[in-house]
Amino acid sequence: MPDTSRQTLPHVHDVVIIGAGPCGLAVAARLREKAPGAIFTDEEHRRHRFLHRYGRSMPLKQVRNGRVTCCGRPTASDTQDLDITALDATHDDWCGRWNKLFKCYNIEYLRSPMFWHVSPVDRDALLGYAYSQNRENELLEIHHCVGKEVSKHMRKRTRTQKCSAHSACNARVEINERDRIDYFNPSQALFSDHCRAVASRYHLCDGVVKKESVQDISFDVVQGISVNNEPLFTVTTDRGPQYARTVVLSVGPANQPSIPRHAFKAFSATESLPQACHSTQIETFPDAVVRTRMTNGQRTKVLVIGGGLTSAQLSDLAIRKGVTKVWHLMRSPIAIKTFDVELSWMSKYRNLEQAYFYSADTDEERLQMVRAARGGGSIPPRYHKKLKDHISRGRLELRTETKLVNAQFVTTEAGGRWKVETEPAIEGIPSFDFIYFATGIETDVAALPYLQTMRETHPIDEMGGLPCLTEQLKWKDDVPLFVTGRLASLRLGAAGPNLGGARTGAERIALAIQEHFEECKREDRISGDIAAADKDENEWERFVLGRGSKYSCLVEH
Repeated sequence: MPDTSRQTLPHVHDVVIIGAGPCGLAVAARLREKAPGAIFTDEEHRRHRFLHRYGRSMPLKQVRNGRVTCCGRPTASDTQDLDITALDATHDDWCGRWNKLFKCYNIEYLRSPMFWHVSPVDRDALLGYAYSQNRENELLEIHHCVGKEVSKHMRKRTRTQKCSAHSACNARVEINERDRIDYFNPSQALFSDHCRAVASRYHLCDGVVKKESVQDISFDVVQGISVNNEPLFTVTTDRGPQYARTVVLSVGPANQPSIPRHAFKAFSATESLPQACHSTQIETFPDAVVRTRMTNGQRTKVLVIGGGLTSAQLSDLAIRKGVTKVWHLMRSPIAIKTFDVELSWMSKYRNLEQAYFYSADTDEERLQMVRAARGGGSIPPRYHKKLKDHISRGRLELRTETKLVNAQFVTTEAGGRWKVETEPAIEGIPSFDFIYFATGIETDVAALPYLQTMRETHPIDEMGGLPCLTEQLKWKDDVPLFVTGRLASLRLGAAGPNLGGARTGAERIALAIQEHFEECKREDRISGDIAAADKDENEWERFVLGRGSKYSCLVEH
């Protein structure tokens, strides 16, 4: 009678990726790529691709006698693709929430440059995709970025004054002219299509992403499932458990939106606010209440709170959608920056900034560097110009260094409206039909509900709400839970929360996962009935190929 016990055992995945955003896609694609651009040069890439495709089928010609030897058909690769699945709480495809928010905000162009993308093959993969699809017209040049440090005034001074050690002659130009092609903003449609092309190339489309909300993660031996007492991850979701040998956490900020609840004294901390929401919770824009009043011919007023790019996008979009007037409050002076991070972290001097970062003695120093490089919310010059245009036409009222201190929801015959008080007080501020909070999300790993079990059973240090991971982005050396994105900022640097950290984090994680499974295979072979000679031969093979530590062959057995 056939044994059916194996068929009833739950499936154990090699890798489970929690979060199907750009960072998760970058990790999945890198795990499927055998010749990543971070390791191989362009010439090595071409040769590797040629040998992989034709190496076993091309005839070989002997140099001395000219004899031609025909080889057999190419055989399948010895390395099997890993079993990868991704879990996302809101969508069953890659970058679903990303695309939804961009569509909701009506964003046409990304803020990031061309070399920030998810493809592991080439640094210029997104640029190459744009030209291969004849879509180079969807690239928007980033002005005042290349060579911006040398202004017209500084050039004039150098012609009239003698150059000194601190003059413009020694001004450091962050970006050379030859790199101008990199500093364009891709359109949202182009970037989204490129992500789909990457997922299709690595066969990550059909059934890889599952719409499941993660509730808990644990790491231990699972009775009846673990083989040879191998510890496994149990990822509990709203649809049941998933089992995996390694887990990658790519959930972005992941915490609850930051809303200044102290100003809403009439509402409890858990009570929802009427006619108000955070930017990440927007379903339709403007809200149905505002659209109804616009349809009835009423004058509408919207309050936007925040100092970053999202707040500027919401103010601009509300005016373009027909809102009569928008009030925009910022608690700090307006910051105009091309990117989220300082240019020095992206340009030709980024290695210097990263060297300072990686040589820091403590995680506290790294945290200070990240905060200094990112600062608070900032607005790129392109959107700052749009805001000034709206102000000049009287459609936008922008108040900086102003805080919301009190808000009361008043119900009248015409409908509910918000009556607000600010500090400093604004004379004649009207009542508002709706309030939008573009106040970001405060990252705190201790507040994530699905990591409470891991924090109890495998505790690690935390700094500023971020986990203190290993350099391989591991939770612990013996716990193959990998973290990428914003939660890995203490290891990836200031660009970790952005697309710039997606490929960097994916590279580290893929190498660590590959090493993890090679170590598991080696332990299985050693624990089996393998001859010592075969074991020594395998170690010398690793030594010659440069894998692992070259000193491991010196260990006496």
